[in-house]
Order: sequence, then C-alpha cells, then structure tokens
Amino acid sequence: MAETVTTRLSDEFVAGLDEIAKKEQLDKSAIIRRLLARAIQEWREDYAIEQYEEGKFSIGQAAKFTKLSLWEFFDLLKTKKIPVNYDTEELEAELKTIRWKKRK
Repeated sequence: MAETVTTRLSDEFVAGLDEIAKKEQLDKSAIIRRLLARAIQEWREDYAIEQYEEGKFSIGQAAKFTKLSLWEFFDLLKTKKIPVNYDTEELEAELKTIRWKKRK
C-alpha cells in the first residue's frame, strides 16, 4: 500500500528534479521514488557497515539489514575497503543457517 507524503523542497532541488525528469522522460514522482530508494539503500549500507565495524552486527546481520546476500555484502565491504572480521565460528554458523534454510 502506498502512502502520500508531502514536503517542501528548495528551488534548487525542484530544478534538479525537473532536469532529471526531462532527461529520463519520467514524471517528478517517479524520479523522487527512484532517488529515495537509492538513498535509503545507501543509508542502510552505511549504517550496517558502521554497526559491523563496531562489532554490533555480525556479517550475516549486516547483510540481512542491507537486504543484500552475504556475498553481495562481502563485495560491498571490498569496494569500500573495509576489512572483514569473519572468523571460523561465524562461518560455521552461517553455513548451518544456510543448510537449515535449504531443508525447508
């Protein structure tokens, strides 16, 4: 279900939306939804990485929070040059979870 949300935007933001809408041949609402979805995903990734680096999220929790696969999250860490803190116990726990989900 969709919800209507209203907000005031600066002239600069409106001009930017108009420019993108014209180039993409879409209406402003579609552009806003696209940009907002991208911004939310970026925020999720930044937050998950921060929590992971602080030891508050495991690699699996961080991947789940970002709605990425474990492998995609590994790629994200690599892209951002974040060291992986992944020990044998965590790997075994993740594999056990994967095997359990496959049986279902």
